[in-house]
Amino acid sequence: MSVKDWFDLTGKRALVTGGSYGLGWAMAEALVEAGAAVGLVDISDQLADASRALASSGGKVVGIRADLSNRGERQRAFSDFITAFGAIDILVNNAGITRRHVAEEFPVEDWDRVIEVNLTAVFDLCQLAGKVMLARGSGKIINIASLYAFLGGLRVPAYTASKGGVAQLTKALANEWAARGVNVNAIAPGYFDTPLNVSLKSDARRYQEILNRIPAGRWGQPEDLKGAVVFLASRASDYVHGAILVVDGGFLGR
Repeated sequence: MSVKDWFDLTGKRALVTGGSYGLGWAMAEALVEAGAAVGLVDISDQLADASRALASSGGKVVGIRADLSNRGERQRAFSDFITAFGAIDILVNNAGITRRHVAEEFPVEDWDRVIEVNLTAVFDLCQLAGKVMLARGSGKIINIASLYAFLGGLRVPAYTASKGGVAQLTKALANEWAARGVNVNAIAPGYFDTPLNVSLKSDARRYQEILNRIPAGRWGQPEDLKGAVVFLASRASDYVHGAILVVDGGFLGR
């Protein structure tokens, strides 16, 4: 088998959360382009259009509407995925939210919601998918962390805590599951041009400060994650476990 074949995902079944737009959309598109069948789990009104657009390339794509802040909805969405696809080979935990307040006035309600969506839901879906993958002896789990797994950020204590938790959860699961055939890794995107960062980009001073620190000289675009997600979803990463793959234009190295 050639190296090119190592990245082929033909016949694989992937669940991508938050895949209707932004980074999730780009990663879902990459998986489809590599040959995978994809289920998009999202609460966005864009879900139906996103699913149709991905399916237009000829691959199997199913949209599953669910509120990932609700544990029952998460379990139902996973069950719907298994019903539609029969099993799961790849899980991409991409869905995430943020709330911005100064730390001393951060509402506990916002804290709870961010932690539920960004961290607890990630664990819940890892556990659900992990049971299927472990029984079979193979599978790829890709969690989406953030630069804030390494940095503190400003006015986003819940987001920072959640993404630090995602990075550590990734390592913990990899320690238990690597020898049983399941790869658990994470991608830590840097500053990307997505709806999540609208408030940052609208602050001209802060935007310029961030841009000045990125050696690549630009903010990331969603397609910059395509290679990373295909690598971690494919047999090319079979000996990669517990890694946090930073895709940040060099920001952390500055």
